[in-house]
Amino acid sequence: MENTEIVKKAYEYFANGDVAGLLELYTDDIKWQTPIVENAAYSGAREGKNAVAEFFEQLGASEEFSHFAPTEFIAQGDRVVVLGETTATVKATGHSFSTEWVHICTVRDGKISSFKEFFDNAAANKAFLLTAAA
Repeated sequence: MENTEIVKKAYEYFANGDVAGLLELYTDDIKWQTPIVENAAYSGAREGKNAVAEFFEQLGASEEFSHFAPTEFIAQGDRVVVLGETTATVKATGHSFSTEWVHICTVRDGKISSFKEFFDNAAANKAFLLTAAA
């Protein structure tokens, strides 16, 4: 499988809620980094499949996605950059936010070995605050 196909498969598994399938696409020592979001247990840096499995558990407990769409895949060498957009509601506050995002995936020996995410964490921070305007 080509690197882009591997990464696209990961998004397919995510869309279907198949965390076990996702984890099979990752190296045992995967490095995972997302922006810091206040009151969001899932945010920050992690390493290893178990830590990434915990990320998905915490994400699912925290947010409900009404829209999640990768819109473009750009590959060069061992890297696949994915552009996309999301709308999510924070379960604890009922507040929603929308953001465009960039994911940078590195593929090593047919598996994803690193994932780095960039998005508008100010919008997410606001949605996670109990006093945020709806």
